[in-house]
Formats: sequence, C-alpha cells, structure tokens
Amino acid sequence: MRLLAVGTRQPRWVDEGFSDYVRRLPRGSELVLEPVAPAPGAVDGRRAREAEATRLLGRIGPRERVVVLDPAGQALSTEGFAARLSEWRMDGRDVAFVIGGPSGLADTVLARADFAWSLSLLTFPHGLARVLVAEQLYRAWTILAGHPYHRGAAVAKGGQA
Repeated sequence: MRLLAVGTRQPRWVDEGFSDYVRRLPRGSELVLEPVAPAPGAVDGRRAREAEATRLLGRIGPRERVVVLDPAGQALSTEGFAARLSEWRMDGRDVAFVIGGPSGLADTVLARADFAWSLSLLTFPHGLARVLVAEQLYRAWTILAGHPYHRGAAVAKGGQA
C-alpha cells in the first residue's frame, strides 16, 4: 500500500505519528509514504489541482486500486473500513491512498478513483490526515487479526470507538 500525499514538508509530530503506526503494521501490510510536490503558492486553486493531478496520476499504475480522501466521499465505520480493506487485499491489486493539496483534488484524480473515502465531516490539516490514514490501517489490521488494540480502545471509551 502507498499513500500519495501532496505536500513535502510536515511538522515533526506528523512524521513521528505516521511512522509510529507504519512501524506497527505487519510484514505484507506495509504502507509507504510518497510525498508529492505541491503547486507553487501563487497558483490559483484550479491550476494548482491540475498541476498536482499530473504529478499524482503519473505515480499511479494502471491496475492499482485508487482510494482518494475526499470530504464528499463515503464515510465508513472502523469496522466497515476493515471489511473494505479485507476485500481489497483479496483482489490482489496494490492500493494507493491519495491525499490532495490545500485546493483539493482535480476531477481527473477523482475520476481515476475506485473509492472516495471521507474521514469525517470535520476539516483536518493534511498532515493529520496522513496520521489518521496510517492509524486506521493499523486499527483495521488489528480487527482483521483479532488483536486487542481496537477492542481495548472501545473498552477504554465506554464501548465507543
């Protein structure tokens, strides 16, 4: 699995949080971060999305499953995400998760997506989205493996995860 994310420099806490969850993933479920250079700051939103789309689409293979993070995408429970991840792993295709830049994703990237995933109705910094994706992948793996990480979180919060 890969995470293509627009933005090349993140605060240390983002890099550390992302790395922490990635280290926890088992062999065979690795997640590799591939930062993508953002469009120059002076470019308007539409042109920025188009420039970033060229960079993003150039890194996606023709058979790769593409999961874009999009506020208009489908919200999933953690268990629902784990079920999707299980299905994706069974079809044998590599998975590329895609996080756009501050202006979002171009229509060409959205059209290439096999699935659009909304993390929340809330707006997050893009760096935090990287950490959330890595954590949810780890959490989904623990659910599928019967590991107590997810169950422990639910018990600690009174049964709500």
